[in-house]
Amino acid sequence: MSVITSHFDEGVLTLTLNRPSVFNSFNREMALQLQTELDRCATDDLIRAIVITGEGKAFCAGQDLTEATDPDGPELQQIVADHYNPIILKIRTLEKPVIAAVNGVAAGAGANIALACDIVIAKESASFIQAFSKIGLIPDSGGTFMLPRLIGIQKAMALMLTADKVSAQDAESMNMIYKAVADDNFNEMINDFAKKMAQMPTKGLGLTKRALNASLDNSLENQLKLEEILQTEAGKSHDFQEGVAAFLEKRNPIFKGN
Repeated sequence: MSVITSHFDEGVLTLTLNRPSVFNSFNREMALQLQTELDRCATDDLIRAIVITGEGKAFCAGQDLTEATDPDGPELQQIVADHYNPIILKIRTLEKPVIAAVNGVAAGAGANIALACDIVIAKESASFIQAFSKIGLIPDSGGTFMLPRLIGIQKAMALMLTADKVSAQDAESMNMIYKAVADDNFNEMINDFAKKMAQMPTKGLGLTKRALNASLDNSLENQLKLEEILQTEAGKSHDFQEGVAAFLEKRNPIFKGN
């Protein structure tokens, strides 16, 4: 059985973390396979949107502690450096929309992988836990970078130190995630939303993502210059020409993603 299953439909590649018996906790095999799938997403032009979700009741419970404490298994430094850091960097630099469909609890590295995605949509019954302090560790997988930028350092600090559980509704209210969705409507909403993203001008979306990533560190002057450069690049795309033509002709555009 594959620890990650993939399904492609209408431009959307859905990657499902598939270790439900351990709440989709990561081991080395699953981390490396997710990296491989993300690399495929970056090079396959047919893939125009990516959904990451979990099989069963959980999204992801974080690191499989059985592996982390195995004397013959990888050390913590290797787990962070070789497993999680590459996943986060691949998600953030992939110039296509990456959607986290959080179907259940997202804890530890599982929560922070979700928050590294471009858009996070969760079931109302789902929850997010910065569980690291419960076992004497610090948040990894980009958590100390992303969470304070999403909700502010005061609230991020409290959630990381206390390991309090945050409901999907509260996560939406504090701007941790984009939207909490009723469980009964979740699958349909994710399917429709991802297909909508896959039909949009992928080139422009990717450049937007690049600009937002840079804004986290840029001065205003440097950001304005980057917008100038990226807007010029976007203006050379097929989809810009199609978007303008469709607007003038009062029809729906048909974007190709380039």
